[in-house]
Amino acid sequence: MAEADGPLLVLVGAQDIVNIASAVRIAHNFALDGMRLVAPEVFDPWRIEGIAHNTAAFVARIEQPPTLEAALADCVWSVALTARGRAAKRTVLGPREAAAELVARRAEGPVAIVAGREDKGLTNAELDRCSALVALPTSPDYRSLNLAQAVAIMAYESWVARRGQGPPRKRPRRESPPAPGELLGRMFADWERALHAIEFFKTRSADHVMRGFREALHRAELDTREAALVRAMGIEVVRYLERRGLPVPPPLAPAGLETDGQGER
Repeated sequence: MAEADGPLLVLVGAQDIVNIASAVRIAHNFALDGMRLVAPEVFDPWRIEGIAHNTAAFVARIEQPPTLEAALADCVWSVALTARGRAAKRTVLGPREAAAELVARRAEGPVAIVAGREDKGLTNAELDRCSALVALPTSPDYRSLNLAQAVAIMAYESWVARRGQGPPRKRPRRESPPAPGELLGRMFADWERALHAIEFFKTRSADHVMRGFREALHRAELDTREAALVRAMGIEVVRYLERRGLPVPPPLAPAGLETDGQGER
């Protein structure tokens, strides 16, 4: 795999220009494919280049999508860096295992490493948008890593994997490309609407149910055709109720995406 075929780095809500610049330098050191900044509290290309020397070309390519959903819309797989334990069942990988998976899936489309705010990381909703979590093992007496340090560990492991030290496994050939983040987001929104329509959440927490549903389908690794089929099932539940004159909730749009009023684009 070519060195340019690295993962993207997505930073959500970065608060410190020094951390952003340090992440830029690390991304350049380990040939990450680019950087996307979601709602940074500060962004000054001149200051970044002053801290991270000789990175002007990389900084010029930094994108600023409005939401994490938009940042991952074209990605077929993503890992979120987290130091906190989660109650919900999630796929949690070590950095080396996650790096090998990123390299393997990069052959199918863009992949991303996602890191959150310096003070509180990523929210549960943001973690839900990622395919898997990466827990960086540290001393239980002092678990929290600096943002740039965490990014450096993951970027280094991805570099080692791309350089062929422990060659990545080849994934099975698909008849259809893997489902991108945008399609998955719309699929989950349509199913959440369908479950509201049949009052599935009447005695259940919608957040907890949808988190478990997301995790189950992330593990299933749907391709584009499969995700479109699962989405169509959710849409048809609502249309069935509408044809019988039963009340249904309005369409739900994934955060950061527009809806056309029908649950479809």
